[in-house]
Amino acid sequence: MKPLMYIFGGLMCSFTAMADSGPIGSARPQNPIAISMFFIFVVFTLFVTRWAARKNNSVSDHYAAGGKITGMQNGWAIAGDYMSAASLLGISAMVFTSGFDGLIYSIGFLASWPIILFLIAEPLRNLGRYTLADVLSYRLKQGPIRAFSASSSIVIVLLYLVSQLVGAGKLVELLFGFDYTAAVLIVGTLMVIYVFFGGMLATTWIQIIKAVLLLAGCAFMAFMVLSRFDFSLNQLFTQAVASHPAHGAIMSPGGLVSDPVSAISLGLALIFGTAGLPHILMRFFTVGNVRAARQSILYATGIVGAGYALIVIIGFGTIALVATNPSYQDTSGAILGGINMVAIHLAHTVGGDGFLGFMCAVSFSTILAVVAGLTLAGSSAVSHDLYAHVIRRGEASDSDEMKVSRITTIVLGGLSILLALAFESQSIAFIVSLTFSIAASSNFPVLLLSIYWRGLTTRGAVIGGSLGLVSAITLSVLSPTVWVKILHHPQAWFPYEYPALFSMTIGFLGIFLFSMTDRSAQATTERNRFDNQLVDSELGNAINWQSSKT
Repeated sequence: MKPLMYIFGGLMCSFTAMADSGPIGSARPQNPIAISMFFIFVVFTLFVTRWAARKNNSVSDHYAAGGKITGMQNGWAIAGDYMSAASLLGISAMVFTSGFDGLIYSIGFLASWPIILFLIAEPLRNLGRYTLADVLSYRLKQGPIRAFSASSSIVIVLLYLVSQLVGAGKLVELLFGFDYTAAVLIVGTLMVIYVFFGGMLATTWIQIIKAVLLLAGCAFMAFMVLSRFDFSLNQLFTQAVASHPAHGAIMSPGGLVSDPVSAISLGLALIFGTAGLPHILMRFFTVGNVRAARQSILYATGIVGAGYALIVIIGFGTIALVATNPSYQDTSGAILGGINMVAIHLAHTVGGDGFLGFMCAVSFSTILAVVAGLTLAGSSAVSHDLYAHVIRRGEASDSDEMKVSRITTIVLGGLSILLALAFESQSIAFIVSLTFSIAASSNFPVLLLSIYWRGLTTRGAVIGGSLGLVSAITLSVLSPTVWVKILHHPQAWFPYEYPALFSMTIGFLGIFLFSMTDRSAQATTERNRFDNQLVDSELGNAINWQSSKT
């Protein structure tokens, strides 16, 4: 561990030297408290990683923390993994610009958890070991289904990593004065260290720490906002309506999404996409039993729900307290640092420089926690699914699998850094929505039908899931967001902003049609295995199927 810590220390010193004494958003002097808290958090998490590295001795430890995480700990970790900087900065910015309509993302994100609790959590924990592909290959042919699952997971992980790294680069560039390239390198280096040495145990505790800090910061900020209005939501909303250029229109729905089809597509992506995100699903393998898995979701739902409820207050607080404050505007009247910085400006308004520094460090920590989980999910897809079970056909030793996982972690880190540098100017919101659309159109249909539909076959799962994956990407590229706004073509081939309604339909239909028309002997065997799988998914008495299948 020491050599990489020395390397990282050198990088941090170099990047600190790069930081100028310029302003945040070109108007406020750089906040030394923010930088100090940032370094304190980084040093603390490195000590957590060092502690976890001593316990990271096997494949089970690396992928699933040995199954020793409690339900409450896992619930906090899931919340920390799920609530990225987009939750605080992005949703509050949407409320700042669109009012009531900005809450569609928080409602959609929260609505996904009952789906996971009632449909996914229990059978996932009973049938799988480390990854999503373990569940899919329980009765399907391991080679093709693991190759599909790993490919889909890597696409999702890379897109999500790029969006987080771009956001981190912009955030650190604005708040700490670092160069964008230096900021991306800091985050990329940290996530490689966390996963390479500490595995799931280090990732879990970093996510827990981040979730506690984020919830505490949001609670304090919401409390201070309400204290300005005698703890009356009515007074807060009244002041927000009076301060916003659209006035009463911000309390009415219909302004953020332009048409019903896009609204339905966005809702489907947010609600069902979560159930297809590999870094969220693999958290259910870190607990010891199904009861703890269910408890994880209950805790996570409560924590995420509380966080989003606080962000509602914060969002309207930005309208009431930041929109009319000229100290947070440039000469043209635009918000300093962009709309995504309104929550940071609100932190300064209600808590001064000290609280501003705290929220800056918390915002950065949210990104570190998310990218650590994503990197571990991507490396496990390559090492556990592709290498151990497709290439080595289940004959790989634990040491070989760990070695491949760590090599993949470095490769993923380097690749995501390069992509983040290449996509610096691209829309983060589009990349995130594309990620959820892909997960809802590829992983989720295959996972759901593999658990509940007897007729699913390997051919149907692989072809249908691939069709959902490809259609989600293709329709997103042909949409107005990419085809017109990014590629600058005069007219989009696909008229809607979000593809999930169509790509999910394509995925489900493809799975159904290609499974129903599969009359092979392998398909018959796979259908006959459904009864045993159903019993094991309910009772948790799964046999050692990995060694019994060819």
